[in-house]
Amino acid sequence: MIAAPPRRPVRTARSLLPRPRPRRRVVVAVLGTLLFLALVAATALSLGDEPTTPAALWAALQGHGPENTVYAVLEVRLPRVVLAVVVGAAFGVSGGLSQSVLRNPLASPDVLGISAGASVAVVAVIAIGSLGGPVGVVPVPVAALAGGLAAAALIALLARDGALRGRRILLVGIALSAALTALTQFLLTRIDVYDAQRSAAWLTGSLNARGWGEAVPVVVGVALLLPAALVLAHTNRALLFEDDVVAGWGVRPGAARAALLVIAVLLAALATSAAGPVAFVALVSGQVARRLAAVPDIPPVLAGAAGAALVLVADTVARTALPFQLPVGVLTALVGAPYLLYLLQRRRSTRGTP
Repeated sequence: MIAAPPRRPVRTARSLLPRPRPRRRVVVAVLGTLLFLALVAATALSLGDEPTTPAALWAALQGHGPENTVYAVLEVRLPRVVLAVVVGAAFGVSGGLSQSVLRNPLASPDVLGISAGASVAVVAVIAIGSLGGPVGVVPVPVAALAGGLAAAALIALLARDGALRGRRILLVGIALSAALTALTQFLLTRIDVYDAQRSAAWLTGSLNARGWGEAVPVVVGVALLLPAALVLAHTNRALLFEDDVVAGWGVRPGAARAALLVIAVLLAALATSAAGPVAFVALVSGQVARRLAAVPDIPPVLAGAAGAALVLVADTVARTALPFQLPVGVLTALVGAPYLLYLLQRRRSTRGTP
């Protein structure tokens, strides 16, 4: 009697979905970026009006040593470093997701108008309080989330024929960003001088005078959203293929894009609520991660680490290199604006346009 051949396990369409494997270069890039981030964080915690030695820094982190050193490290520098890392990571993951889903290296929350939507909502809350309205009814993080989601919904509505990808959605986002920026400037003219100056400083993207009160909501929000982004990372990789191929794997491409973009919008809005619309971090971080990993998709962890390193380096230089403190958004704009021009020129040359 001939034995029957062993039955092969049935492979469903979803089991064929490409899942991210720990590619060696990606792992090396992530570990190297995290190591660089740790060195920058230690440097940032050591620098200030009175530099702290490594031994004194380690003691201060444990609550030991001179009272002024412990206060400077734990209450002044540490929350600012944590906020810079979390804000940068949120912008980085948001930019990486939006660029991967929309298949466009220029797609980022600041270019698409998501940051502008969060900004106009926050300034509107400040304006309501300045004009005698109820203050504190809508917290800043809630206003930023609502503004970012509203801007994203409006972009999706206006670009609905573009299937959430391509040049159309980018052009709609740029136009909406310009309109929302104009509305923000109008609101600044309707409030008193003090609130206008405070809002203008926030709109440049700044971590000055930030403490644990601003850091905790962002840390909690990012801690909840990052696992969702990592869970959907394999779906993000699948969206590199055409929609009919993705559908054959048992994934609804429209729903997958919408879920990833909602996560990107929420991360960008949270970061904006704490530090303002720090310019070009999301745009640069995704592209840096793609080049470090040398893969077609953008690994979320690497994009977040690159964004965190970029914001922390820029903030450390902004508060220590000059006699006065600069908003971190000024330095990131000085880096990001030329990079945006480079991307535009590169896309133009690859298309062969004159």
